[in-house]
Amino acid sequence: MHENGQKIAVINLMGNLFMRSCDNAFYKIEEVLKNLKTEDLSFIFVDFHAEATSEKMAMGHHLDGRVTAVVGTHTHVPTADATIMEHGTAFQTDAGMCGDYDSVIGTKKEEFVRKFATQDTERKRVPPADGEGTLCGVIIESNTENYLAKSIRSIRVGGKIGN
Repeated sequence: MHENGQKIAVINLMGNLFMRSCDNAFYKIEEVLKNLKTEDLSFIFVDFHAEATSEKMAMGHHLDGRVTAVVGTHTHVPTADATIMEHGTAFQTDAGMCGDYDSVIGTKKEEFVRKFATQDTERKRVPPADGEGTLCGVIIESNTENYLAKSIRSIRVGGKIGN
C-alpha cells in the first residue's frame, strides 16, 4: 500500500525465449489479472524478466491499456525506448542494471574477455566488478483514477553512463 492509502500491484513475469523454460507469461498474466481486484488499485507495475526484446515488446502491446507499466529486465543494458503506448501503458524494453558499467554485465570484465577470446566453455562463477556503480531505472507517474500512465522517464545516475 502506498503511503497515501493507494494500493499498488507489482507483478513479475519470466520470459521463455533464450531462457530456461517456465510457464507461458502471456497465459500467466491473464490468470493474475483475472484474480486482481483492479478497481482497488492505483498502479499496476509489470516487471518482465526476459532475454528477447521482441518478447518484451510483445508483452507491452499485449498489456497496453490494462496495466500502468511494463518494464523489461534481465539484459543489464538500459534501452532508449521509454514511451507511453497507444492505450496508456508506460513501457521500456529494459531498465538496465544497477551496478558497475565498466564491466561485463556487472562482473569483472577481464574474465569474460578471456572466456570469449579463448572460446572457453567452462561454466564458473565470475566475481562481481567492484567499480563505481550506476543506478538505472524508470520513474513513472500514473493517473490515480484509472491507473494508466501519465509519464515515464528513464534515470541513470552515477558511474559510467548517464552523466
